[in-house]
Amino acid sequence: MLIVIGYIIVLVAVFGSFAGLGGHLGALYQPLELTLIGGAAVGAFLAGNSAKSLKLVGKALPNTLKGSPYSKASYMELMALLYVLLNKARREGLMAIESHIEDPGASPIFAEYPGITKDEKLMEFITDYMRIMISGNMSPFEIETLMDEEIDTYRHEQAVPAEALRASADALPAFGIVAAVLGVIKALAAVDQPPAILGDLISKAMVGTFLGILLAYGFVGPLASRVERRATETLKILECVKTTLLASMNGYPPQLAVEFGRKVLFTMVRPSFSELEEHVKQTKGQGSKG
Repeated sequence: MLIVIGYIIVLVAVFGSFAGLGGHLGALYQPLELTLIGGAAVGAFLAGNSAKSLKLVGKALPNTLKGSPYSKASYMELMALLYVLLNKARREGLMAIESHIEDPGASPIFAEYPGITKDEKLMEFITDYMRIMISGNMSPFEIETLMDEEIDTYRHEQAVPAEALRASADALPAFGIVAAVLGVIKALAAVDQPPAILGDLISKAMVGTFLGILLAYGFVGPLASRVERRATETLKILECVKTTLLASMNGYPPQLAVEFGRKVLFTMVRPSFSELEEHVKQTKGQGSKG
């Protein structure tokens, strides 16, 4: 929702100031120049991206209207789930959680954490690596390497939409100049006209530069930044799971393992030590479920 508010502020600040200075808003209404700039930008965007990239962009854009996918409450829920699973595995053996990992939908443990189970990527990451832990065929070092590779691959994939949008933002001022140059060419072709007509043609030409810069830095650039920030938050929760599971594999008790996971979180959403400890205490009895 903040992106919508930001866009409104940009429009009000720019066009409101122009009108306040005595400018006529009608002079800025140049639909053909907007078509030229927007059409060229869309064409270049399509030419510079693959079908897979376009699909990733289409998937990322709707999420920009939503708030942050992970709050402090989300991380508390995640660490409570990891604690319950690791605690049960520590007390009863890794095979005790196998049925929960193989079929999370039928697991009474996972049923307690709906906010986590609805996140497909997060659930896939948790269950895949806990399944590997149960198999016992890989060392912590090997699993860490595999986790790093998967997170790095996911990082590159999630960076595609932001990079594509940022490239478009960088191109928009240039397309604005193209529109302005074409407008100037038209004006020069009418150099024999009265000054009033010539001035009108030149002012219309300058609108192209204005629109290209406004679209780039007022709209598409911020959109790319928002997509990038959301991708960073998604990666952070995977790093939290990675750190927690590796701490457990290296022999740390569940309560300390989730503390390792807490430490990698951004400070704005990181629960305090006492908050996490209190939350974990409330979940200690859940490890015996199922």
